[in-house]
Amino acid sequence: MQDTLDPPAPAPGNSRLDRLMGGLERLGNRLPHPFYLFAVLFVVLAVTSTVLAWTDAGVTVPGSDERLAINGLLTGEGISWLLENALTNFTGFPPLGTVLLMMMAVGVAERTGLLETAVKATIARAPARLLPYVVAFVACQGHVMSDIAILVIPPLAALAFKAAGRNPVAGLIGAFACVCAGYSAGFTVGALDALYAGITEKVAAALPMGQEAPTHLLVNYFFTASASVVLALIGGFLTARVLEPRLPAPTGDGSSGDGSSDDEEALTTEISKEQRRGLLLSAAAVGVYAAVVLVAWLLPGSPLRGEGGALIPSPVLSGIVPLLFGAFVIAGVVYGVVARTVTHKNDVPKMMGESITSMSGYIVLILVIAQFIAVFNWSNVGTLLAVKCAALLESAGLTGFLALVLFVLVVTLLNMLISSGSALWSLMAPVFVPTFMLIGMSPALTLAAFRIADSATQMITPLNPYLFLSLALMRRYEPGAQLGTLMSRLAIFVVPFLVAWLAVLGIFYAFDLPLGPGAGIEMP
Repeated sequence: MQDTLDPPAPAPGNSRLDRLMGGLERLGNRLPHPFYLFAVLFVVLAVTSTVLAWTDAGVTVPGSDERLAINGLLTGEGISWLLENALTNFTGFPPLGTVLLMMMAVGVAERTGLLETAVKATIARAPARLLPYVVAFVACQGHVMSDIAILVIPPLAALAFKAAGRNPVAGLIGAFACVCAGYSAGFTVGALDALYAGITEKVAAALPMGQEAPTHLLVNYFFTASASVVLALIGGFLTARVLEPRLPAPTGDGSSGDGSSDDEEALTTEISKEQRRGLLLSAAAVGVYAAVVLVAWLLPGSPLRGEGGALIPSPVLSGIVPLLFGAFVIAGVVYGVVARTVTHKNDVPKMMGESITSMSGYIVLILVIAQFIAVFNWSNVGTLLAVKCAALLESAGLTGFLALVLFVLVVTLLNMLISSGSALWSLMAPVFVPTFMLIGMSPALTLAAFRIADSATQMITPLNPYLFLSLALMRRYEPGAQLGTLMSRLAIFVVPFLVAWLAVLGIFYAFDLPLGPGAGIEMP
């Protein structure tokens, strides 16, 4: 198994693609772990804030008469503030509790087998002619399963293509491309959405105008749901009409290469009677749960309504995380009991615990990210940078949709070097969320633009460990395939997906459509 997962050594090549990808890989490998990256940035911020404080620097936010002085961290006041607030900076960091709660809930649905069965049910029932589009749509919803989606959906798609008499490599590559490009899209909501929304909430509060701006979990829901449909259509078309006709006939049988086919037997599109029944009953249970919440929300005088009886904003939106927690747990438990993957009362808390265990690396990373963002806000350095950047954009005439496009292109390039979406958003949000707020763009719009950049080039960066796993899986059908082979086939998806993402955002921007419940394009 280790040989399969180890990144294989690509065959020597002198093509431009080989040289470009080799250079990116070497540059990316020189970057420190995100923990150390933010630790270094923390030190730089501490020194910079102190120097600016000594020079009596300050900033006045447009629309306000109050001058904000820059606070230096390496001063008596700064050190006292850090000692008093370091713990609450960490434990009170909005994404921490939200992500852990969502991971516990999704972990139950995942470990009972509900999510995998749902994927199998949708792919296995698709007619051969529509299979590429079904695979693409399912892949674009996969981020609810977190990284598990990349491990499950592409090999399942390859098996489905093979069973339908189509090229399994097309299913594998198409599904991998759509999982990556649609990782921030979909009708589903997962831990990634909670993470992004939490970071956005924290940095938006750096400006007074941002404290009332919507930053809840569903702040981009209308946009991401719409984008997932467009991406699925384009992904299915590219897989069926562009990729598959140009693929050579597979020479391997899909086995692991050692003469056995244990992996393929373990990973099958077949669904047992118990699994099918569990899937139906879990869907029914969630339907009843959703109906109860909806009725309670819509009832006149309901405590779930907002001020003055408003539906938006309301406690339902601000409390969407615990509501989703309940939905996932109910679905997972019902499925697990019926499918017999939950046989003891202790199984559910055990599954939740295992999910949290897998997040240990994230918790460690949040420790330093939380301190960095807290100091960024407290010192007013973030506000200073935002005001300067906003003035620069205005002087250059970049205050409309073009500014968002340039932001997307910059982040797209950085995404080739920093493959962690949470680390990249933690780095970019403290500057660009306030910057765009100052030129009238809502935090929801900035987050929507970031989602595009975070997804577009994820499939081709050498720093994506799942790229090499996909190559290993592809070699089961094409033993002679090399990294350049996979990269060239994935490259056909990058520009169409990037253009499609931007086109959907452009429509929302042009017609001033809400990006999510209560979340508009402009600042409220």
